[in-house]
Amino acid sequence: MSEAGPDARLRSAVRAGDAEAVRDLLDEGADPNAVDANGLPVLCVAVAAYDERVAEELTAGGADPDRVLPDGTTPLRQAIDGGSPAVFSAVLGPEPRSRLPQAERERLLTLARCRYETGAAEELRRRTSAPGPAETVRVRDGEYDWVDQVSLGGLVMRAGHGAILTSLEWAFRVLAPVDELIGRAVVTPDEEHVDWSAACWILTQRSSFETWSAVVAHRRSPDRAHRLFVSGYLRMRGLFDPDSSYERKERELLAAWAAGETDGEILARVLDAFTDRDHPGQEAIGLHHAGHPDPRVRRQVPYALCVDQVPRTPTARAALLTLMHDPDAEVRLSACAAGIRDGDLLPEITRALLSVAEAPDTGPRATAAAALAGSPDRTPAVADALAALLGDEDQLVRLEAAYGLALRDDPRTAQAIERVGPLGADFEHDHRADEFWRWRRRNGNSTGG
Repeated sequence: MSEAGPDARLRSAVRAGDAEAVRDLLDEGADPNAVDANGLPVLCVAVAAYDERVAEELTAGGADPDRVLPDGTTPLRQAIDGGSPAVFSAVLGPEPRSRLPQAERERLLTLARCRYETGAAEELRRRTSAPGPAETVRVRDGEYDWVDQVSLGGLVMRAGHGAILTSLEWAFRVLAPVDELIGRAVVTPDEEHVDWSAACWILTQRSSFETWSAVVAHRRSPDRAHRLFVSGYLRMRGLFDPDSSYERKERELLAAWAAGETDGEILARVLDAFTDRDHPGQEAIGLHHAGHPDPRVRRQVPYALCVDQVPRTPTARAALLTLMHDPDAEVRLSACAAGIRDGDLLPEITRALLSVAEAPDTGPRATAAAALAGSPDRTPAVADALAALLGDEDQLVRLEAAYGLALRDDPRTAQAIERVGPLGADFEHDHRADEFWRWRRRNGNSTGG
């Protein structure tokens, strides 16, 4: 075939890691099962390079993850062996339970379990007989998670086999014991680690009451990692399974847990999950923790004090006002966000936001800018504060400031939009950029830059 043909260009795009070019070439008719000069399918090239985006495009475009190679492996087995959950997920392909015979499913599960139990470093040592310690670095795997990448004797392997095993079991509907899944997760007590996030996500998908009961029983564990896992699990359920048939049980469980948890980080996470679910005792729990020494806890308290459709008591309002003057800027911002629709509190909220907007830390300043931009307070002091933020080094701060001025039809808006600077493709459907367009329409300038 000509070197300029689509298959040749596909091989080049795969080697270059150009996922968009891979997609375009597949659309043009390139063979997703094309092989390189060594007879290796391009899908295996992407797997070896830990390029999940290219692997995903190839699999979606028809590359065969189950193709048996001369060494007896398949692209899917190679993805499992490589230890990257992101690459494994990209290569797994649709309907693996119905696609693969039982014997192959068992082989894949055995491979994943063996790699997990042996560990990446020991497996590389077995293969290379190399002396000395393995080199380990943390790398991003997928969009949100991380994993250790282990190197020894010239070979590389990622140590995400726990997540792969957990995901593969679920793909084949093998219901591993809940305690075993949580045990895999808490080896590395970090919710962004691949083993932790895979276990949490899949336990959320297993929606039976038996699974739920077994998970939440770990909230009583003396091991804080187990309690931390349960808090993340309940928070994820609140995000992705809000119509749970046993939501009432979750509310009562979280209320009791919030009253008794002593670890500040876990308590903050419990309150975060708790305030997503209306509970008649919410205000009382918020008041109980309003003076907690850990600012992470105090940041959650305002949301317990501001329950939708429930009148705020004088005690709760007083506590909220106190939190608006908290030494921690993020506590003050939480109090402002929770009470922003309370007209009686608006002057105090504005004062608190103006003080944070002048703070040296970019994070709180950006949050304060966003809150001031959307605030119902239309006084000149707020508009002037937004105009002052147009000189900020952070583009997001300038964007929020210009957005707030546009909402107010402030005469400084045209200059403000200019000060924001060019916005990238990520802002194509951004509500703030949309408001700039609407402002130009209102003011007879539909072609403004």
